[in-house]
Formats: sequence, C-alpha cells, structure tokens
Amino acid sequence: MAAGGDRGGREEACGHESYRSPLASRYASPEMCFVFSDRYKFRTWRQLWLWLAEAEQTLGLPITDEQIQEMKSNLDNIDFKMAAEEEKRLRHDVMAHVHTFAHCCPKAAGIIHLGATSCYVGDNTDLIILRNAFDLLLPKQKPEETVNVKESVLGVCGLAMVDVAFCAGSLHTQSHCVEAPLLHLLERVQQAFVVQQVPAQLTTVGKRCCLWIQDLCMDLQNLKRVRDDLRFRGVKGTTGTQASFLQLFEGDDQKVF
Repeated sequence: MAAGGDRGGREEACGHESYRSPLASRYASPEMCFVFSDRYKFRTWRQLWLWLAEAEQTLGLPITDEQIQEMKSNLDNIDFKMAAEEEKRLRHDVMAHVHTFAHCCPKAAGIIHLGATSCYVGDNTDLIILRNAFDLLLPKQKPEETVNVKESVLGVCGLAMVDVAFCAGSLHTQSHCVEAPLLHLLERVQQAFVVQQVPAQLTTVGKRCCLWIQDLCMDLQNLKRVRDDLRFRGVKGTTGTQASFLQLFEGDDQKVF
C-alpha cells in the first residue's frame, strides 16, 4: 500500500515534464525525472543550436544579433503537438524540431542547425543529460553516510539491538541482543549464511557489513570516474564529416578544424 501511494504521488509530474517509466515513477526523484524528460531533451537541442549559431557568427558567417536573440527568447517555447505532427510528416525527429523551432523563430529559421548533422544535437544532448544526472546523484552519495548505525546505540556499552541500514536498496541486517561495546559488537556477532540452500562457512556480521560497504564505495568511485571521463562529441557536419562546414566557410579549414 505504501509503495502504491508513493508511486501515485510521484506520477503527478507527467507529460513532457518528466521521464516516464515504471522504475522512474517508483524510485527516481522528480529532479532526475526532469533531466530525462522530453522538455529537458528538446530544450537542450535548442540550446545546442543557439551555441552553434553563436560560434558560426563569431567565425564570420552572416548571422545577426537579432537572429541570435530570437533563438534565445524561444528556447523554452516548445510546441510538442506541432513537433509530433512534423515528425509524422517528415519521418525525422531532428528535422521535426528544426521546423518547430523555426516556426517560433522566423527570422532565425535559415540558421538553425546550419551545417550540422543530427548527431550534433542527439549525441551531445545524451552526454549532457548523463553528466547532469551524475551531478544530481553523486553529491547524495557520501562515503561517510554509506552506513548509518542507529543513534540509539552510538557509544553504548551493554545490551543493544544493532540495525545497520544501508542507503542503497534499504538492506537491513539485525543481530541478536548482545553485551559488548559498539566498536566490537558487529565483529563478534557470528552468522551462518546459506548458499544454494547449503550452509556456508561461519562468518561475522561485521565482515559482511565491511564487504557491503566496500562494494558501495567501489560503485561510488566508478560513478565518479564515468562522470569525469565523459567527453563532448564536438560539432560534426552532415553525414558525420566536416564537408558542409568547409563549404560554409569557403574552404577555410582553420575555422573548421
């Protein structure tokens, strides 16, 4: 019942403002859902088109400040119904949104996506979304908070019920009441585990907890590494070459490469 009610509350943010998936509605935060939403995705496409136009203007193409300002003013003005109709007509998601953006930016229509390939917005937006998702996730994963031992047993010598709650997956391990200082409590609690319904070697709850903590810390390190190793794809021309940009800049390879 609790899970169903929680899911219902999370699904209040829907439509183009949130990523839609059973896993997202159950477990993801509203902020994370928004990062993977249609609105965030296509707004990022428009931001990339704006950055491209600004760079092309800086490099000497005849793009006016008025055109740039028109694009800036309409980054969030996304007509999803029109985009869906255009995609049905054109059979191309990127060109559908080029036309939809051009509709609200008539003066800038001719410079939107100028010289670029579809992967310029598609792949780079995916990379931006992944980076921003990591930036939402990583600050919440503090190593010192990986394990939270109940405050009621901190510093207590004597009878205690230890409840080690892991932040990932709400994994719980409970020991019997034992008489020992907290620092040595877990290492002295023995437990027999079962592997494929066969009793395994006797071990301690403390050792198992250390292994779980180690796995969580290694996962955190891997997440940080993946986030730091993400690289922007760059700006490619049509069909993935630079030929279209060489044509736009009249063969000036210093401006293209």
